Amino acid sequence: MCLMAQPPQFSLATDVGVQRSFRPDQQFWAFGHTIQGQLHASYTDAIYCWLSYYTNGKFRNELQATAKSPATVPQQIDYTNKATMGFQQFSIGWKKYLKGNYAIETGWSLYTYAGFGILFGNVVNEQTAVIDTSLYNVQVKNGSGKFKRLTLDLGLGAEFPIGAGYFIYTEGRLWVPASDYPSKYVYVNDDAPLVGMFNAGIRILF
Repeated sequence: MCLMAQPPQFSLATDVGVQRSFRPDQQFWAFGHTIQGQLHASYTDAIYCWLSYYTNGKFRNELQATAKSPATVPQQIDYTNKATMGFQQFSIGWKKYLKGNYAIETGWSLYTYAGFGILFGNVVNEQTAVIDTSLYNVQVKNGSGKFKRLTLDLGLGAEFPIGAGYFIYTEGRLWVPASDYPSKYVYVNDDAPLVGMFNAGIRILF
């Protein structure tokens, strides 16, 4: 195909994926969906914008509550925190084709992503012991809460034309935390959440 200059074109994409939370003490699997728009500034460059949402993953932590006063008996309480956590994320950034381009009709393309996102998280904690927080220090609060993180979003994908402006693709993505807003409902706050995804879907060129 001759890569002549032309006005920008637009694509819509949708995919499903599996998500893995990697941070120790906060590891789980989840499943999700992404919808995405792409404005093709050239044959090898595009601005992307996506919205992703994932099911809740489950994990547990063995924790310990410690007494605030030396007069409190017992001085410590061992308990299990059973947590469910889920993410929704909005991201905008740049897509770059390393091989091929957005409009090939034969062969395949290789591309990469780089962008920034806002991650919206929700967490629900259920603890195996009823702890009086006026008497004990706890490592994570019982109940439900929400939190936000800025993320650096990276990705690598392969794309295959299937005819008439339709393409199928597979991608690996990584959300790296770029901010730290601690939540008392989240046990691991430092450099977390750190999650990776494997997605597969279809892109339609308009």
